[in-house]
Amino acid sequence: MDVEVFKRRFLPFHPKLYRVAYALVGDRADAEDLLQEAYARLWNRRDELEDVRNPEAFAVTLLRNLCLDFLRSAEVSRRQGRESLEEVSVEAASSPERELEAREEVRYVRALIERLPEKQRQVLRLRGVEDCSFEEIERITGLSASNVRTLLSRARKWIRERLENKSIGYGR
Repeated sequence: MDVEVFKRRFLPFHPKLYRVAYALVGDRADAEDLLQEAYARLWNRRDELEDVRNPEAFAVTLLRNLCLDFLRSAEVSRRQGRESLEEVSVEAASSPERELEAREEVRYVRALIERLPEKQRQVLRLRGVEDCSFEEIERITGLSASNVRTLLSRARKWIRERLENKSIGYGR
């Protein structure tokens, strides 16, 4: 496979692959590194890829496996204290107090998401942040449709309960 064929077959998936990597690892730099590694591996195996019927599925699977290997590595344990969702901008509210309150709520939700079990966190990011379909989430994570729906439901319920408890605590 020459350079032009490789570009036509695999580069159109770049935005989607980046979103998948980011949703799985939760860090922009790590997602970019893993995507670069995936493209390097695809390029190194380019002669074997001539017969691949679905280049998108192949690339997503390769990237997913790289991300899962990365998440299992000891390097991730050093990074757990970092924020994992990209900066969320809070629109200017009617008052500075409301804007400050909204920013605090965003930080609290981020902290809650980080406390979720890994699979729930991944499914929630893929669905809620990256807006992936259930079929895409199944393909990326290797989970069944019922598992994806269950994990998503449990994650949302857990976060909702914590938010409700916080609201009660503040007397809202």
